[in-house]
Amino acid sequence: MIAISGLTKRYGDVLAVDDVSLEVPEGSVCGLLGRNGAGKTTAFKCLLGFARPDAGQVRFDGAPLDAHSFAKLGYVPERPELYRWLSVANHLEFARRSQPAYDDARAKELVATFRLNERKKAGKLSKGQQTALALILALVHRPKVLILDEPASGLDPVMQRVVLDILVDAATSGSTILISSHQIGQIDRAADRVAIMRDGKIVVAGVIDDLREASRIVEATFAGDVPELTGLDPAMRIERVGTSVRAHANGRADAVAARMGALGAVGVRVMDRSLEDIFLDAVDDGGTR
Repeated sequence: MIAISGLTKRYGDVLAVDDVSLEVPEGSVCGLLGRNGAGKTTAFKCLLGFARPDAGQVRFDGAPLDAHSFAKLGYVPERPELYRWLSVANHLEFARRSQPAYDDARAKELVATFRLNERKKAGKLSKGQQTALALILALVHRPKVLILDEPASGLDPVMQRVVLDILVDAATSGSTILISSHQIGQIDRAADRVAIMRDGKIVVAGVIDDLREASRIVEATFAGDVPELTGLDPAMRIERVGTSVRAHANGRADAVAARMGALGAVGVRVMDRSLEDIFLDAVDDGGTR
């Protein structure tokens, strides 16, 4: 549903987005993670035509972006772009007139969910309420594609949970979602796949469960000196501390654990790693933690 190929964007001597390729299947939620300045927001701007890429292409449902794309696309920028002098109701009316698939019942439901006063002007809303209004405007036409840049910014924890539930429900109904967030826990809860950016490049991408499986660590403890670790992949990263060994199993944790036992380990355990661990490894400047 979202296909990005070779996307590149320069600002002078700065390579903000460097040959990024990514595919997000229909009905998936993909989290885009990265440190500040990694290139996430620039990538979003290129996706939506707000910045002209120097190379690469983007397709939504097999077609390049054009004016008609926005009838099936919803977007929430990092900083909500609202008309400060217009009320919530005015914004909804604007969306009703500009979106052929505007769903009035959906709009009323979302306004009630976020407890917005329709008579209140956007400039008088709190930061979290402005984010909520931007989300409502992105969702009222039940888009096939959602591009969301920090969509829970400024919301309290209860409303953050509501937003994630709404997104999961939208994906279950067939929407395809690309979401950026600094809060890894939000991505872990809502997304089924992730892409991690560093210095304008995607350095890790895949289904979250598969990435967790591939990053599991086997820890083995020996009674005396650690023996020669034969029968293991020589490319495997192994850390030795005293009589203990930690092996980054590269998706073969059960086989590595069995081999450690065969080598005489008195204790073996397989440790699952969190999405936060995977992220920190990916963005670490030294490549290891």
